[in-house]
Amino acid sequence: MSFLSLLDPGPDAGLAALFASSFLSATLLPGGSELVLAGVLSQRPEQLVPALTLATLGNTLGGMSTWGLARLLPQRADTTRLDWVRRHGAPVLLLSWAPVVGDALCAAAGWLRLPWLPCLLWMGVGKLLRYALIAFSVT
Repeated sequence: MSFLSLLDPGPDAGLAALFASSFLSATLLPGGSELVLAGVLSQRPEQLVPALTLATLGNTLGGMSTWGLARLLPQRADTTRLDWVRRHGAPVLLLSWAPVVGDALCAAAGWLRLPWLPCLLWMGVGKLLRYALIAFSVT
């Protein structure tokens, strides 16, 4: 066994990178998870289900971390700019996949103290649909 073979990450390294990228993409940090998903599936199309699962899980956990951090912030009396989120509730998180707006929606849901389970479910569905659309357009 050579030294270089010890550095080989193996066939599942792409899935680990996809999870990390998906998590980071759901925060304010850049992640580029869509490109990583496309790259993983172009090299290993047989990993469609694990790739979709890990991308959705990572991105949803990242969104929930934004939700949780926003929940820790103290509430102020003036929340008129958040009335739309308050009026429609957790289902607005179907749009949590959208660039820029999605992060704000996750933060607004946490700051408004919307219940975690509906937020998790709506967020997960929205993110799964986005990744499924990307995955099926690549494969």
